Amino acid sequence: MMDDSPNHLPISQWAESDKPREKLIRNGRSVLSDAELIAILLGSGTKEKSAVELSRFLLLRCNNDLIALSRLSIEELTKIKGIGEAKAVSIVAALELGRRRRQAEVPEKKVISSSRDAFELFYPYLADALYEEFWVMFLNRANARMHIGSISEGGLSGTVADPKKIFKLALEHNAASVILCHNHPSGNLKPSEADIRLTRKLKEAGSMLDMPVLDHLIIGDEKYFSFADEGLL
Repeated sequence: MMDDSPNHLPISQWAESDKPREKLIRNGRSVLSDAELIAILLGSGTKEKSAVELSRFLLLRCNNDLIALSRLSIEELTKIKGIGEAKAVSIVAALELGRRRRQAEVPEKKVISSSRDAFELFYPYLADALYEEFWVMFLNRANARMHIGSISEGGLSGTVADPKKIFKLALEHNAASVILCHNHPSGNLKPSEADIRLTRKLKEAGSMLDMPVLDHLIIGDEKYFSFADEGLL
């Protein structure tokens, strides 16, 4: 028996109420599923799959995780049947706009009063990083942000943070204190033994220079681990 449900027909043959574009115009963007929004970007499907079905297949390949989808390159996207270079470029561009919007929305905190404040400032830089990166934030005596920047980039499972480089930069910026941050691309927020040893080493170096390390954040996906909040600093 032939399945005549909307998803097995070209979108052009769907009922008006089921078409993603018309649905968005009529009811607003919030009512559309992730697959329907991606289908609008794709514009068309294949002979075997409608644009929505192709979008669902793409999301399944990423475990329905938009963060994982945002990390796919154009080359990786075009390996999926039905997604050519033009469609891949549309997906990458749309997700990059989303990332930039989040970065633009981060309030410019004059004073860092919590680990959440620090996370909100670090996150846009590390949200889609495929490899471990180590970043620092320098604060003045009022705990206001003076500078935020990258120290190093490593591989999938580690990066190197040179205390001499960190505190040389801190002295150049005349910083009063430091907040450390690195990401775990795996999404696992648990600090490794190497993370703990490095944090202790940097804390000791900061104490000697009268430039305390206030916190060390580990970022994974949209969450974070704070050494200070967990009593490990």
